[in-house]
Amino acid sequence: MLLLLGLCLGLPLCLGSLQEAKSWGDTSEQVGLRVPRQVRLLQRLKTKPLMTEFSVKSTIISRYAFTTVSCRMLNRASEDQEVEFLMQIPAAAFITNFTMLIGDKVYQGEITEREKKNGDKIKEKRNKTTEDNGEKGTETFRASVVIPSKDKAVFLLSYEELLQRRLGTYEHVISVRPQQLVGRLTVEVNILERSGIASLEVLPLLNSRQKGSGRPEGGVRPPPSTVINQNETFAKVFFKPSVIQQARIAQNGILGDFIIQYDVNREQSIGDVQVLNDYFVHYFAPKDLPPLPKNVVFVLDTSASMVGTKLRQTKDALFTILHDLRPQDHFSIIGFSNRIKVWKDHLVSITPDNIRDAKVYIHHMSPTGGTDINGALQRAVRLLNNYVAHNDIEDRSVSLIIFLTDGKPTVGETHTLTILNNTKEAAQGQICIFTIGIGNDVDFKLLEKLSLENCGLTRRVHEEDDAGSQLIGFYDEIRTPLLSDIRIDYPPSLVEQATRTLFPNYFNGSEIVIAGKLVDRKMDRLHVEVTASNSKKFVVLKTDVPVEPQKAGNDITGSARSKGDGKEDPNPLERLWSHLTVKELLSSWLQSDNEQEKERLRQKAQALAVTSHFLTPFTSMKLKKPLQMKKLEDPYGMSAATGPETVTQRLQGPNLQPGPTLKKPYNPRIKVSKTSADGDPHFVVDFPLNKLTVCFNIDGQPGDILRLVSDHADSGVTVNGELIGAPAPPNGHKKQRTYFRTITILVNKPERSYLEVTPRRIILDGGDRLVLPCNQSVVVGSRGLEVSVSANANVTVTIQGTVAFVILIHLYKKPAPYQRDHLGFYISSSKGLSGNCHGLLGQFLNQDARLTAEPAGLSKNATRTPLPMAGEGSEAVLKVKGHQVPVVWKQRKIYNGEQQIDCWFARNAAQLLDGEYKDYLAAHPFDSETTFGLGISRGL
Repeated sequence: MLLLLGLCLGLPLCLGSLQEAKSWGDTSEQVGLRVPRQVRLLQRLKTKPLMTEFSVKSTIISRYAFTTVSCRMLNRASEDQEVEFLMQIPAAAFITNFTMLIGDKVYQGEITEREKKNGDKIKEKRNKTTEDNGEKGTETFRASVVIPSKDKAVFLLSYEELLQRRLGTYEHVISVRPQQLVGRLTVEVNILERSGIASLEVLPLLNSRQKGSGRPEGGVRPPPSTVINQNETFAKVFFKPSVIQQARIAQNGILGDFIIQYDVNREQSIGDVQVLNDYFVHYFAPKDLPPLPKNVVFVLDTSASMVGTKLRQTKDALFTILHDLRPQDHFSIIGFSNRIKVWKDHLVSITPDNIRDAKVYIHHMSPTGGTDINGALQRAVRLLNNYVAHNDIEDRSVSLIIFLTDGKPTVGETHTLTILNNTKEAAQGQICIFTIGIGNDVDFKLLEKLSLENCGLTRRVHEEDDAGSQLIGFYDEIRTPLLSDIRIDYPPSLVEQATRTLFPNYFNGSEIVIAGKLVDRKMDRLHVEVTASNSKKFVVLKTDVPVEPQKAGNDITGSARSKGDGKEDPNPLERLWSHLTVKELLSSWLQSDNEQEKERLRQKAQALAVTSHFLTPFTSMKLKKPLQMKKLEDPYGMSAATGPETVTQRLQGPNLQPGPTLKKPYNPRIKVSKTSADGDPHFVVDFPLNKLTVCFNIDGQPGDILRLVSDHADSGVTVNGELIGAPAPPNGHKKQRTYFRTITILVNKPERSYLEVTPRRIILDGGDRLVLPCNQSVVVGSRGLEVSVSANANVTVTIQGTVAFVILIHLYKKPAPYQRDHLGFYISSSKGLSGNCHGLLGQFLNQDARLTAEPAGLSKNATRTPLPMAGEGSEAVLKVKGHQVPVVWKQRKIYNGEQQIDCWFARNAAQLLDGEYKDYLAAHPFDSETTFGLGISRGL
């Protein structure tokens, strides 16, 4: 068994390209293949891993998030195949557990001390990338494993993070990037905040790496299918998109980041102190304080590599920031390349003239030369030190450098350690340096250490991102300093091993977090004292916080820790303390230049990380010897693992009793656009801009081939449907029924290809002729035509990424005499079709419709339930494409009867359609040349 696990440069989630199978053990009926090479093509298709489920569950308790990811994969090939699992996680998070289930064997990860020679240990890297959601961006977890033929694998990944408050909110980000449409995709987030939830918002899905991908329409609305339940202290957010909803967001399955933003209530000025068993956490985020004056120097890279968009966006951002400076602030600007160019040799006050002159100076900056990082920093520090030393400043102020570059030091001092030492010695801890690195060529480690050693923060901006908006967002976080020189004290006799208690600055909208251990369990109050500087006064806050005895709940985290190992459920405050302590030890190790001190810090961080099961640069993960998992009877062929709780009950060996019997997973029917031809066949046309839905019937003859969509001359797309006959139900008004037996889709751009769909099989001819059974889930593409089959349910066809059709498969186990296996045709997306599109459905796409006369009291919005009326007695006149057609309101069922819609029914379809019935008949299923006899008398 091969395994490779790593944290490496930003790739999206699980590889794989197949949709959910109906069951693990589904065996398909054999389909006769006309061409021998199809056997090889089909086998090659089966080798792709099939993802049947992707689910994420997060539980946030007092800002500390426990997240578990579950991904199920299936190897349907006739030989062993390698499958890969990828998951982006926040860079601030620690991985705590990784478990694989391969067949009936369980491989559980174990965190151990990192050694120079890893042997069989899992390889680990920590190359960071940056996204919009975090200070240091995201990292990618990768695991690859060989799955035996016809067998399954389940990947379970758990990680923990402390949410940071920025701009007044906490942000929890979950990467949803399965790289394919998944039959069962769920994200569940539970939030528990004792102090109360003040606000909560779910943002639209965000995928900054691929602009335009994964961004749902509708402004700031949550992603489709998102459900939010909330009370004063608890919130539950559930996201479960159907396959079609996923396809609307991103056909490639890269949905993006699922983001929840929230904030909590704050009543006490000294902050919120929470105690659980032997641990406490103190959240300090005061508000309603006057801002401190800022002394700020903007240091901008103007070397030749900044030419073009980067420098233009930076200039535009600085124009915005200059107008945001407060009257009590002072500033200056430095541009650097191989020369250091200072706008003013001293800091100036905020006046209209100074702002105007600064904008003119910025406007005339031009890119040229190399990059003298050391010289620019030294000059900026001198400007700030001279200003503070030679001005009688009554108000306490904060001195900041905002430093932006896209490269490495190439001019002057280029040795990284010397630059760091020079800057630290000059700043003397009195100046905070905030750094921004743009692109892939920047020395981000240098910028990160510059900020760490000088009480600042750092950001990295990708080449394709908007540097200007990133700069403005970064500045917004530090634009309002409220306190400086903050010190938080607790009685030494009552508190031990507290995390950092000294902080140079506090910015509005952020938060200071301290955690520690309590010495005396029996104490009922904890004395807290905060001292800080605010503008013209020295602030001292003192209070005794009541210590309420609390017990950790039962499995409140939903973590992947086994319940059979004799350990109690984890204390979230203990986990928070461990997380924060390890982070601070890693930061101190990075800043230290003393080898003995670095070794001491390394050993301390390593010991706590191993105890807490954190994967860090000083720890590694190896797989334990596989355990045999007791197989469960599963009538649906699903894996025994539905999530971490179920799985871990079976990790200790064969003697444990199996968990509860699994239920068949909920698999909702596909919901797509109302515009469709389904059933007998009943036609529905939706006019979303006019909030109208129109329906009509076509009584064709068995064997007729109807032109549904005809855009051959422009987009190159044609859709034909062939009818099959069946006897009418007894006591009905019809003599016979007709259904669609075959749907044929032809595409002639960029190259000719076609797709023929029946209830039992699919033929794709795109150069290589391929026959696929409808009872197997599969995804295949050729010449811009992508076909996704959900076993015995539906076929999604995407053309050039701009046109999407969904064909529902209607099968009967014991059909009545008047029933036939048949197809339903739905138009999911018509963006790529032209304005000249025609056909029974195509002629109405992108058209306007309105009611010119309607009964009193009845809304034109046919999507709402009208007032009660008797039968079809209420009539109106519909105007569409120059036709005026009498219509009546009625209700019609679509999606195989699973949804009822309101529509305006045209009894005489001939009045609604262009041309005659014969104009919509194709000579054969692959006919794309039929012309419409417009203007001819209608006789449908």
